[in-house]
Amino acid sequence: MSGHSKWSTIKRKKGANDAKRGKLFAKLVRAIEVAAKNGGPDPANNASLYQAISKAKSMSVPNDNIEKALKRLSGQQEGEDFSEIFYEGYGPHGVAVLVECLTDNRNRTSADVKSIFSKYNGSTGAPGSVNYLFERKAIFYFENNSEEIIDIAIENLCVDFSETENGINLEFLPQDFKKINELFIETEYKPTTAEVAYIPSTSIMLDINQFQSITKLIEALEDLDDVQNVYTNFDIEENMLDTAINE
Repeated sequence: MSGHSKWSTIKRKKGANDAKRGKLFAKLVRAIEVAAKNGGPDPANNASLYQAISKAKSMSVPNDNIEKALKRLSGQQEGEDFSEIFYEGYGPHGVAVLVECLTDNRNRTSADVKSIFSKYNGSTGAPGSVNYLFERKAIFYFENNSEEIIDIAIENLCVDFSETENGINLEFLPQDFKKINELFIETEYKPTTAEVAYIPSTSIMLDINQFQSITKLIEALEDLDDVQNVYTNFDIEENMLDTAINE
């Protein structure tokens, strides 16, 4: 399992309080609104919107919230002008960090992100300083170890997969996200998470103390309203997952 998937597993197992869950839902709905505004309100003809809706559903955003977001856009109401921007840098222990944001004020977002990096012993870099270490992929994670899931994945050109006692992680080309997601919807196997994400091509293995250090940076970044996703290239040993979850 990749470091990205392990971090997702840790967050999922720890759970989130109502305030954090509300903030997460607001970010996911914002991504839907921006995708719809940029590419139209029909997910059948807007890949970015389809991906945003699928991720929101996999994260348990209520359908009513999603429908209201789309209705606001279909009414042609003028909303805030959000743009996508990435920040790149390094955290403690040489961990590469890629921060994906949606913002209506680049100056505010830049100042906030740089402040967090500085506070938690990291530093931001120039565009391209970290991005080349990541690849965009369609990711499906199942809390299920069925061999049939792997068989379906292999038959449909899965580019990589890993299996642990916690579940199965599948990786596909990003342009195949819709096809694969609909394929699994038609089966009895529903992915725990389904998203298009940036996955590191190489990883840095951390011990538990180093892990605790980098997670402080990640959590602080994720707590910023303008931050949609934080991607890193750290990894931890599988037998450290329970310890990390209980921290």
